[in-house]
Amino acid sequence: MTGFSADWLALREPADHASVNALVRDAVRGHFAGRPSLAVVDLGSGAGSNLRGLSPVLGANQAWTLVDYDPKLLAVAKARAEAAPPAGVTSLTFREADLSGGDFAPVIAGADLVTAAALFDLVSAPVIDRLADSVAANGQVFATVLTYDGIAAFLPPHPADSAMRDLFNAHQRGDKGFGRAAGPDATEALARAFARHGYRILRGKSPWVLDGTFDRLRRELDRGWAGAVLETGRIPKDTIDAWLAHRDHAADAVTIVGHEDILALPPGA
Repeated sequence: MTGFSADWLALREPADHASVNALVRDAVRGHFAGRPSLAVVDLGSGAGSNLRGLSPVLGANQAWTLVDYDPKLLAVAKARAEAAPPAGVTSLTFREADLSGGDFAPVIAGADLVTAAALFDLVSAPVIDRLADSVAANGQVFATVLTYDGIAAFLPPHPADSAMRDLFNAHQRGDKGFGRAAGPDATEALARAFARHGYRILRGKSPWVLDGTFDRLRRELDRGWAGAVLETGRIPKDTIDAWLAHRDHAADAVTIVGHEDILALPPGA
């Protein structure tokens, strides 16, 4: 299963929080406004970025369960929560679980809201279907943010930009531990899966715009992008190296990476 380091997750967190779609986030907040309490399950929680980004808008008396297969990331999430308790959270549980088989029912039981961040482009369409089946069986609300949508742009331009984007998208569709990943088609797969259960869907774009404000993240992302493209074996290494050198030496470089957020509300909600 694809894993991420705590350092990488910490580096991307400010850009993630800045990029979340405001209309989708406001709809999540509005749906739960006035609730005396709220139970939230965060799938693939990593080091707790989604907890820190979402809990401040959800009011008081929140009980969160953070679910991840990596105990080291859960330990980081716990340490950060102890050092700076998230706003509105009165109960916090950490659960180590492998979700690659699509057995979501045991981990989402009792939740009012099932959520995640930057997860489902790594997940196969059949596993997405099983998630929707489990959530719908309980009539729960589902919301996820920052799912990669296949859109990418690089400034200043380079002749290899289109090839780098297309080959990265091909790499994203490889097996990340959940079967062949939905990759850039993940949000569409989520929307279809929940619509089959009569859910009402709200979608909104949440792109990263990595300019000088996020220069370190932009440089690390460009290197990771180049590494993923190299793994495809479908473009000469010299071309990748030239593209990366162009990115490194451009003082005003910007990387734009498309994401999409989605809220799925059960029938009658």
